[in-house]
Amino acid sequence: MKVDWLIENVTLATLEENANQPYGRVKDGLLAVHQGRIAWVGRRAKAPDFGQAYVRDGERGWLTPGLVDCHTHLVYGGHRAEEFEWRLKGQSYEQIARQGGGIHSTVAATRAATVESLLQSAARRLGRLLKEGVTTVEIKSGYGLDLDTELRMLEVAGMLANRFAVNISSTFLGAHALPPEYQNRADDYIDFICKHVLPEVAARNLADAVDVFCEGIGFSVAHARKIFATAKELGLPVKGHVEQLSYLGGARLVAEFEGLSADHLEYLPSDDVSYLRKQGTVAVLLPAAFYYLHESQQPPISAMREAGLPMAVATDLNPGSAPMASVLVAMNQACVLFGLTPEEALAGVTRYGAQALGLGHCKGQLKTGWDADLVLWEIDHPAELSYGINLYTPKRIWVGGQDV
Repeated sequence: MKVDWLIENVTLATLEENANQPYGRVKDGLLAVHQGRIAWVGRRAKAPDFGQAYVRDGERGWLTPGLVDCHTHLVYGGHRAEEFEWRLKGQSYEQIARQGGGIHSTVAATRAATVESLLQSAARRLGRLLKEGVTTVEIKSGYGLDLDTELRMLEVAGMLANRFAVNISSTFLGAHALPPEYQNRADDYIDFICKHVLPEVAARNLADAVDVFCEGIGFSVAHARKIFATAKELGLPVKGHVEQLSYLGGARLVAEFEGLSADHLEYLPSDDVSYLRKQGTVAVLLPAAFYYLHESQQPPISAMREAGLPMAVATDLNPGSAPMASVLVAMNQACVLFGLTPEEALAGVTRYGAQALGLGHCKGQLKTGWDADLVLWEIDHPAELSYGINLYTPKRIWVGGQDV
C-alpha cells in the first residue's frame, strides 16, 4: 500500500461517532497519510504493508484530529478593554450596547482600519489558536455593517487562509447590529443587506455561510427569516446567534432553514431541542461569553444530551463579550460552567465543530479518506486537554498531512 508517511507508537483518539471505546480510543495505533488524506488508521497489528514509507515515532503520545474553532469574530479593529472595566463596575452588556458602546465602538474602529492593520491584528489572534492545535477556524464579518467594510473583512479572512497553514471558513454576519446611519430603520437595513450586500458577497464567493444576531438588542425573527431566505436563494447555508440573552424562537428558525448551527442557546427551551436534532442543526456552545458576561442561565445541556443533539464548543473570540483566543480554555469552561464531560468537550472541538461548519464529511475525526489534520499530544489521557489551563500544548501539528 503506497503512502507518504505514517505515525506509530501512539494511542489514537479517533473521535468516531458510535465508537466502542471512549474518545474512539485505539491503543497501539497507526495512522498512514497519502496526498494530504488519511490512507489507513487502526491498530498497528492489523496494518498492511506500507513498503518504504517514512515512519514517525509518536513516542507513546495521543493523536487527535486537528481542533476546530467553529465560531469566531477574529477580524476586527481596536479593542474594548475599557468596556470590560465598565462591566465590572456594574453596567450590563445591553446597557453598554444601547448607549453606543459594545459592537458600535468596534464598528467605528473596523471601518477606520486599513486592510493591512486588520490583517496584522487578526494574524496575531489566529496565531494563538494555531499554537493550540487548531487546524480549522470559522471567521465572521459583522463589524463593518456597510458594503465596503463587510467585504474587506471577508477578504482579510481569505488572506489569512493564504498566509497560514489553516483551513478558514468565512461567514457573513452583516446582521450583527444596526449601524448608526440606519438608527430606528431596521427594516431598511435588512433590505439593504438582502438587495445589495449579500448578492455581492455571493458573487465574489467570499462567504461559506450567512449568520444573523437574532436577539432583543439585535434583529427579530422576521428579519432573520428574510436574510435566511435570501441566503438560500443565493445557495449559502445559514446559522444563527440565537437565544443568548432571551428566547425569541430563533433556533427553531435556523432549524427550519436546515441551518448548520444554532449558537449560544442559553435561553433555548428544552422543548425545542428535539426539533434541532430532527433538522440536523448543531448546537454551538460558547462558554467564554457566558463567563465574561457573568450570565447565570445555562443552555439545556441535559436535554441536548438526552436527545443526542450534537454539541460543538467554540471560543466566540471577539473584542467585547469573549476576548479569548484559547480553544483549550473553552473546553475547560464547557466542562466547568456547562457540565460537559471532557469527552464531550473534545468531540465539540473536533467532530461536532467540523459538522457545525458543514465539514463533517472530511474533518474532525480520524477516518480513512478524511483530511489529515492531526495533532500529537504528550499526554497520558485526553481528559487532560479539558482539565488543565495553560498546561498542555501540541507536540506536533499537521494540516493536510503537512507538518506545521
